[in-house]
Amino acid sequence: MKINTFPTRSQLEEATDAIRERTLYQPTLALILGSGLSPLAQEITEPDIIPYDEIPHFPTSTVKGHSGRLVIGQLGKHQVVAMQGRTHFYEGYTMRQVTFPVRVMGLLGVDALIVTNAAGGLAPEFTPGDLMLITDHINLVGMAGQNPLIGPNDPGLGPRFPDMALAYDPELRDIARRVAEAQGLPLRQGVYVCLAGPSFETPHEVRFLRLAGADAVGMSTVHEVIVARHMSVRVLGISAITNVHSTDPDQPRETSHEEVLEASQIIAPRMIALIRGVLDQL
Repeated sequence: MKINTFPTRSQLEEATDAIRERTLYQPTLALILGSGLSPLAQEITEPDIIPYDEIPHFPTSTVKGHSGRLVIGQLGKHQVVAMQGRTHFYEGYTMRQVTFPVRVMGLLGVDALIVTNAAGGLAPEFTPGDLMLITDHINLVGMAGQNPLIGPNDPGLGPRFPDMALAYDPELRDIARRVAEAQGLPLRQGVYVCLAGPSFETPHEVRFLRLAGADAVGMSTVHEVIVARHMSVRVLGISAITNVHSTDPDQPRETSHEEVLEASQIIAPRMIALIRGVLDQL
């Protein structure tokens, strides 16, 4: 793992330059595709595809369902860069390493990010197969001391103390709601909570998270959003609800990664339709 704990500006620029050498596209919009949601990258036309391990200092995923490729090309009327899979804190990377690709996409000129994930449902009314528009998040990992902005701050990338009151862009959320209504696509809304993983939650942990106001839970996204907002990149977040957790220890619902991947593949066409609709409106 040839990555420093605190990636430097020169490392970010080296990775950015390496990508620019392999594409003529100039993307202004980025996509991060979560577990099982990689099929969206197949919608990108005439793509330039770069494996993560061919980009200097880029973290590589060790998790099934994360292809580990950067896909750059045309999606609708937009030039986009898509992360086909992501890395996670639980894989042994630091938060700064996990968010290194978001920094690079910002330096490429991206000014809007659509971030997706597979998440467990916490709200009692949620069912597997739902899409949830993220309205806010709870950064439990960050509250425990693992914020991706800890360490030296480069003022050329963003301020020392960025505000997170509007982490998820209101205009982009309005567009997503209008598109979903026009498509007749049910779209939940709620708060996403990030845990470190990789173990899934116990029934009492689920009860605690519900009491904290969370509607869905996962092991990604929040730190990516924080870094994007640090760089003044607008964010739209969408969760694919792949399973629903129980608060009853006597009747628990067991969860597996295979179940998450299978559900994500079923949800993917609806996610694709929603995102394509949003892009058409931008």
